[in-house]
Amino acid sequence: MIPLAIVAGGIIVAMAVYASMPKTAGNPALVRPVGISDHILGNPAAPVMIIEYSDFDCTYCRGFHDALHQIIANAGTSGRVAWVFRHFPLSEIHPNALSHAKAAECAGEVAGEDGFWKFANALFANQPVDSSRYGELASSIGLSGNAFATCYASVSAALDARITADRQNALDMGAVGTPFSIILANGKDPVVMDVAYPYDIVKQLVDQALGNTP
Repeated sequence: MIPLAIVAGGIIVAMAVYASMPKTAGNPALVRPVGISDHILGNPAAPVMIIEYSDFDCTYCRGFHDALHQIIANAGTSGRVAWVFRHFPLSEIHPNALSHAKAAECAGEVAGEDGFWKFANALFANQPVDSSRYGELASSIGLSGNAFATCYASVSAALDARITADRQNALDMGAVGTPFSIILANGKDPVVMDVAYPYDIVKQLVDQALGNTP
C-alpha cells in the first residue's frame, strides 16, 4: 500500500507542476500587434508586453487583474513592461459581459485612458455588477454622468468593432476561457498564460522575458 501511495503522490505532484506551466493555445503568433487603439498601462514602447484578453464578469479575471496591477506597479516603473487590456466577453455564460465591455469603452471615450482603467477597476472590484449601476460607478470615479449615459445609450460602431475585434483575435489564437494572456518580448517566442496565474508565477515569467531584452 505504501509504494502505491508514493506512486499516486508522485502523479499528483507531476500533474500540479504541469498545470502550473505556461502552455501554448492554438497559435499565439496570431496575436494582433499592439497599436494606438489599445488600452495600455505602462510604457507603450516597452520591450515586454503582457496582452490580456479578459471578461469583466469572470471571477478569476478579478484576481488576475490585481496581479497585473502589482506587476506594473513593480516592474513597470522601469518602462520595460506594459500591460495591454483587450476584451474577451464570454457572453455565452456571462450575459452582462458584453454590456460591461461597452460601458468600459464609454468610460474611455468620455475620460480617456485614465477613465477606462478606473472604470475597469470598478467593475472588477464590485463584481457582480448589474447594468443599472453603471451611472453609480461612473460617478464614483469622477466621470460626467450625462456624457457617459449618452455614449452608452448609443454605442458607436467603432467601439462595437473594437470589442468584436478583441474577442475574435482571442478566438483565432485558440482561447477558450478567461483570462487568456500572452507575454511578448523582443526576440522571443510568445508565452501563453491560459489561466489566472498567481502574481509570483507571472513575475517569474516577466523576469524571464526581461532577461535578454535591451
